Amino acid sequence: MRIAKISDGTKIRTAILEEGGSARIVPWELEALIAAGDAALADLQDQSALVQLAPGAFRLVAPYPSRAKNVFCVGRNYMAHVAEGDRAQKQNVGVTEVPVFFTKPPTAITDPDGTIPIFPHVSTAIDYEVELGVVIGKPGRDIPPERAMEHVFGYTIVNDISARDVQRRHGGQYFKGKGLDGSCPIGPVIVTADAIGDPHALAIRCSVNGELRQDGNTRDMVFNIPTLIASLSQGMTLEPGDILATGTPSGVGYAMDPPRYLQDGDSVTCEIEGIGRLTNVMRLEGSARQHVA
Repeated sequence: MRIAKISDGTKIRTAILEEGGSARIVPWELEALIAAGDAALADLQDQSALVQLAPGAFRLVAPYPSRAKNVFCVGRNYMAHVAEGDRAQKQNVGVTEVPVFFTKPPTAITDPDGTIPIFPHVSTAIDYEVELGVVIGKPGRDIPPERAMEHVFGYTIVNDISARDVQRRHGGQYFKGKGLDGSCPIGPVIVTADAIGDPHALAIRCSVNGELRQDGNTRDMVFNIPTLIASLSQGMTLEPGDILATGTPSGVGYAMDPPRYLQDGDSVTCEIEGIGRLTNVMRLEGSARQHVA
């Protein structure tokens, strides 16, 4: 099942996307649907009673709960990406013993087909990172790896837009450089776990203006999804609707020679097998003298 959040111009609703591009309105808020889990999905198997919207009568918005909570993210989780990063930064850190976590604030979330702002007075080194997003369905703390997949509702796509110069300027910590407004496109849908099969065998790609930059597979994660969920949940409760971005494969712009960063007007498409395509366009905005109250 492909779960989406849509806008018909007056209201944002939860919907099931159908083949052909139409949508059926679900009588649940997204976070309530995720929390209800299998029981709610079973009730929705018969969709004949749901109101249908034709293609073109709505637009997709980010499939993220309305409550304010940061998106959880993992750094350095594909071996080839770790290697290219170390090479570009002339270091030899290698793979860490435990996952590297950081977060992106709700103000970073951007809709499918939405624009991603570039703030030139803040950064001139904006980069892309396609990532598999895991959507938590069942709450839990100190979740053992062998039970972790029971807590997964489904999967989506996340583009971890990163300001590399800001990242380095702040001592190498990730949050500031990865937390700028609009730097977390999510979508286009959440695909329920039963429709994915093996989440560790999905092709994952990113293109800029039609040029393939990243071309990997989720099987190449250093830390798999059960390990990530178990580690993240140690002493910290994961809640229904939480999203965990699981890291990016090699091919990022800053590791190229010379580096190739995103510019005004660039179109970035992230694609994951079985989920779809997430496309956003970069837009220059803001200046050092502008102030938003």
